[in-house]
Amino acid sequence: MSARLRISRTHYPVHALGPGNRLVVWVQGCTLACKGCMSRDTWPAEGGTEVPVGDLVELWRSAVERGADGLTVSGGEPLQQPEGLAAFLTAADEVRRGADRELDFLVYTGYDEAELDRSHWDAVVHADVVVFGRFDVTEPTDLVWRGSANQRMTPRSDLGRRRYADLVDHAPERGPLQVEVRGGDPWIIGTPRVGALRDLDRSMRGLGLRVTDVTWRP
Repeated sequence: MSARLRISRTHYPVHALGPGNRLVVWVQGCTLACKGCMSRDTWPAEGGTEVPVGDLVELWRSAVERGADGLTVSGGEPLQQPEGLAAFLTAADEVRRGADRELDFLVYTGYDEAELDRSHWDAVVHADVVVFGRFDVTEPTDLVWRGSANQRMTPRSDLGRRRYADLVDHAPERGPLQVEVRGGDPWIIGTPRVGALRDLDRSMRGLGLRVTDVTWRP
């Protein structure tokens, strides 16, 4: 498989970006540059690593064998690499067709539906659910798996409608977050609610931990 995708990182299992345990692929590169974005490190197009789509498919196959419930693609901006994304989801769909259970695909994009062209729609044809809309720091929300109230979780398949029917308007008491450590640095996975990152920053300082750099500030 010759197609490639520039990614920031991958992780399995993730339980903070969709239902169940999921493989998450964060793509690299985003020109939307939403104010307050917690993942500024994924903005530069020259960052990350360009990898063959076949390698990502093997990660997905491994996650399925280990019990994954689904696949989430975030970023960065996935739809700024529509050809690579289309190739990845098409091949990942072939893998899930051989699974013994239903597996869903969730894709995040900062674009609105009206901004998408044919290549973008082709890229998400296998997505069961798409979260549309730019992150807007002035519109906080308690809705699960969304960073701001303007973002819309849109089921696009029968599986998506069944699995996410009770989740589109779900606002849990606490937003799901996951903390991992990679290369000695803590890494937050999920969509923090307003003030959560500031509180985390203060808590770490209160514990005597020196915070020298974070991805949500320039």
